[in-house]
Amino acid sequence: MTTIGITGGIGSGKSVVVSLLETYRMPVYIADKESKRLVASSPSIREQLTALLGKSVYAANKWNHALMASLIFNDPALLTQVNAIIHPEVACHFQTWVQQQSAPYVALESAILFESGFDRKVDIRVMVYAPQALRIQRTMTRDRVTENEVLRRMENQLPDEIKKERSDFIIFNDEKQALIPQIEMLIAYIRKR
Repeated sequence: MTTIGITGGIGSGKSVVVSLLETYRMPVYIADKESKRLVASSPSIREQLTALLGKSVYAANKWNHALMASLIFNDPALLTQVNAIIHPEVACHFQTWVQQQSAPYVALESAILFESGFDRKVDIRVMVYAPQALRIQRTMTRDRVTENEVLRRMENQLPDEIKKERSDFIIFNDEKQALIPQIEMLIAYIRKR
C-alpha cells in the first residue's frame, strides 16, 4: 500500500484536494480532526497535557481547546512540548488506520506534515500551493478573521518554499489551473512509483 502525505499552508485548499481524492476512492486520514479527537479522548494525552498545562485544560471533564491554544499561541517552547505529547499518538493512530484500509493508496492530510515529522510516515509528499494573497483572502472569508490574524497563523507554519523543496509533487490551487487534471496526474504519478 502506498501512503501519500498532503500538506499546504493555511488557505491553500487542502480540503478541496482531499475531497477530490476521495471521489477517486482514496481513503484520507485528516490529521487535524483526528488529533483533536485524540486530545479530547486519549487518557495518555490527557494525563501528559494536564501535567504540563494544569488541570484547567480539561475543566469540567472536557478538553478546553481555547485555553490550550491561548497558552501555546505565543510560546514556541510550550508548543513544542505539547506537540511532543500529541504527535506520537497521532502517528501511531495513523499507522493503525492504514493497516485497516484495503485500498492500494491512502492519504494523510496534515497542514504540519513536515513540522510534525509525519512526512517520514508516508511514501509520497504532496504540497497544495496557492499564492499568499489568495490564501489570506480565503482564510479571512472562511474563518471571519482579520488579515493580521491570518498572517500570525502563517508565521507559525513552515514557509512554502521549504514545503515545495521537500515535496515530491505540487498541486497548484491558484484558481488559474484546473484541479482535476492535476489530481489525475498525481494519481498517474503514484501508480508509476
